[in-house]
Amino acid sequence: MTALHVAPKLLRHYIEAREDFMERIRARFVGVELYFKNLERAKKFYIETMGLEVSDEQIGHHAKFDSGARFVCLERKGAESYPSKDKAVLFFEVPDLRSAIAAIGQDRLVQSEGTWAVLHDPEGHNILLLQRST
Repeated sequence: MTALHVAPKLLRHYIEAREDFMERIRARFVGVELYFKNLERAKKFYIETMGLEVSDEQIGHHAKFDSGARFVCLERKGAESYPSKDKAVLFFEVPDLRSAIAAIGQDRLVQSEGTWAVLHDPEGHNILLLQRST
């Protein structure tokens, strides 16, 4: 059997395993946070170039822009309490944070605070799990 015949089977197995895992924790992407050295310049770009409106802001710390049911948050680099190796945080809501943590494994968490938990992907990017509000 050639690699061309094996690859589709491995890919199908990977996709099915991933779908099964995502079904267990039922994560839903809700937003992204980007870190910037110059927050004001970044905020100006998202307002003037992208046409977004600020929905929440703490001067010198962050500026958040809602985009329908999703959001983009710009944060001053160094302001975060759980630093990422890179400059991005992916946010996912889960219906039951405790169950999601149990499925993922407590030992994989970087930090956990009641209604949220942080873990890193293989490259060190922050993945933030949020308890879905009812």
